[in-house]
Amino acid sequence: LAKNKKHNAKEKTKCIFGAVNRTRKAADERNCRTKGCNEFFRKRPEKIETCSKFEYIFQFKQKNFESQLKQDYSVKKLCKVLTVSETGFYKWKRNRNKPKAWQILLQKIYEILDEHPDNHNYGIDRILLALNQKGEYPSRSTVIRAMKKGNLLHESHRSPDGLTKKDKKAEQPENIVNRDFTAKEANVKWLTDITQTPCRDGKLYIAPVMDCFGGEIISLAMDDNMKKELCIKAAKEAYKLRKPKSGFLFHSDAGSQYTSLKYKIELGKMHAIQSMSDVGKCYDNCRMESFFATLKKEKLYQLDTMKMTMEEVKTEVWRFVQYYNRTRICTFNEG
Repeated sequence: LAKNKKHNAKEKTKCIFGAVNRTRKAADERNCRTKGCNEFFRKRPEKIETCSKFEYIFQFKQKNFESQLKQDYSVKKLCKVLTVSETGFYKWKRNRNKPKAWQILLQKIYEILDEHPDNHNYGIDRILLALNQKGEYPSRSTVIRAMKKGNLLHESHRSPDGLTKKDKKAEQPENIVNRDFTAKEANVKWLTDITQTPCRDGKLYIAPVMDCFGGEIISLAMDDNMKKELCIKAAKEAYKLRKPKSGFLFHSDAGSQYTSLKYKIELGKMHAIQSMSDVGKCYDNCRMESFFATLKKEKLYQLDTMKMTMEEVKTEVWRFVQYYNRTRICTFNEG
């Protein structure tokens, strides 16, 4: 009895392994048969686009024009098998050599990008605004589809570290702006901050001043250090250019440069009211931070600044600021 049980167990094991091997062999044969076949046959029918089915029918009829297959498989029969409309196929056939709507739109997008060398950084929103300015009013989803077809969608994955160092002993003014970066007229609300970029001969520090009304950069100070004199220089140049009325707001973060006594004295001479956000709260000065992100993504990150001198980087920054003020479409005020 024991021998019979062992024999039966061995037979069962052989049967199981035999079934597994047969299954594997059948799968390998199926793979061999489909290897090298058109991708069309590897997809499930519901996953194949209608235009792909039309293209298959058209190519099938073209290749078998003089053979018996053409008579055996009419367009009507092929459309029925592939579950598409015969009328739709003939409509597709008539229009197959005509440019699609997305192709026409993509050509217009390319024309916008060719207007300026830095326009290739435009994203979906700016392309949409540029098209609107030219009298074209496509939907946002249509623009996304066209840009996706043209491989024009891009993302930035860089996230630089913070630069602000707070002076804990200094008196910090109130945050009057309170994340309201709109202005009803020019020269009533200004923003400023500092950013940096590495160069071959050291770090270059950039301190711009922005007017909230038009979103333009009024002044720009650059140096190899981030002392308070850099911020004072930017503020003085902006005041000299615009000469705003007494009581305008001058907003910054709580860096030690902006809380210094010398900087506050200069703002007092301009009759400016200082507003200040706290350290680590980037949203309290997010419009200025947005400009820095734009400057870096659209210009500095595309250059190998580590192989450039500070003077060369300064020139590139100045050129970009001119482009930013005069040419680039602003999504904040759609101008």
